[in-house]
Amino acid sequence: MRVALVSDRTVHHDDGERRSADDAVGRLDALVGLLDANGHDVEVFCARWWDGDYPTFDYDDVTYRAIAVTPGERRGALRLVRALRGFDPDVVHVAGANPTRVFGARAATALGAPVVLSHYDPPRTTRLDRWAVRAADATVVPSEFVATAVRECGATDEALARIPNPVEMARVRAVEPDTDAGDVVYSRRLDADANLESLLLALAEFREYDWSATVIGDGPERDVYERQARDLRIAERVDFVGERDLDRRLALFKGAHVYAQTATRTPFSTDLLRALACGCVGVVEYHADSAAHELVERTERGFLATSDEALVERLRDATQLERESVNEAYADYDAGRFLARHVDLYRSI
Repeated sequence: MRVALVSDRTVHHDDGERRSADDAVGRLDALVGLLDANGHDVEVFCARWWDGDYPTFDYDDVTYRAIAVTPGERRGALRLVRALRGFDPDVVHVAGANPTRVFGARAATALGAPVVLSHYDPPRTTRLDRWAVRAADATVVPSEFVATAVRECGATDEALARIPNPVEMARVRAVEPDTDAGDVVYSRRLDADANLESLLLALAEFREYDWSATVIGDGPERDVYERQARDLRIAERVDFVGERDLDRRLALFKGAHVYAQTATRTPFSTDLLRALACGCVGVVEYHADSAAHELVERTERGFLATSDEALVERLRDATQLERESVNEAYADYDAGRFLARHVDLYRSI
């Protein structure tokens, strides 16, 4: 199948630092790699990220074609029309929140290929965004939380496909647990939405017990959270380890007992999913702008808290379950299923 993937940004615009499905561009990169590795002819139409004024650039056997000099250029829609007609795709998948790319894709494929739109974050509700949702033949979202926002933009249930981010089950099975991991692990960029203080306050309620916690991630609020841990007199039990690559994170998840998710905003909590696959018991604090609760609502090894007081109770409940290092129930989220769901969608339309 000839697949054109359209996105203003790629992981290469961020120096290739995020090569897993942790955000919108990471999810796109995962899909590109899987399509290419499984024999599909895929090209990426994006803003130029390579040096020089070359119209195309080949990287890891995938061709990247420039439709703009910088992300977000409106005139890129006209370049996209010409470039897509030259590629002659079977399907055009527009990833990202720039509705003008849907206009270009629709104009280029008026006589043939269907257009798939994907929203990783809830879309805006401008007139152009609403038009883009209605113009696409299907819209892909990672969670029901994002699906609800896309419905508000005019999408029908029949045109919506919920495809969650993938988990790398082969790596989960292969990685050895980190014996130095804390009993409780938290993993996220430490920014204003991280809400790590909720977890720190809950952990402080267990001062009389023997426990440890690991915080994975870095960001502008790290110093604030480290100071809060000191103020709560639990700093010696909370290890802030900074950023870790995927295998190191998986090892920490496999060594931990509980994964806590308290962030106030996330369209899909990929590390929570990985931690559940690594056998962690998941404890999620519910927030209206987060989809994380969807991963623990229907699992025996997951707990949902709707208040600070409930978070303390759910952490206590989680420790009553036995430790595990792999949960095969999450094999349905494997990368192969992630690819198959996309290909099935492309063929269905």
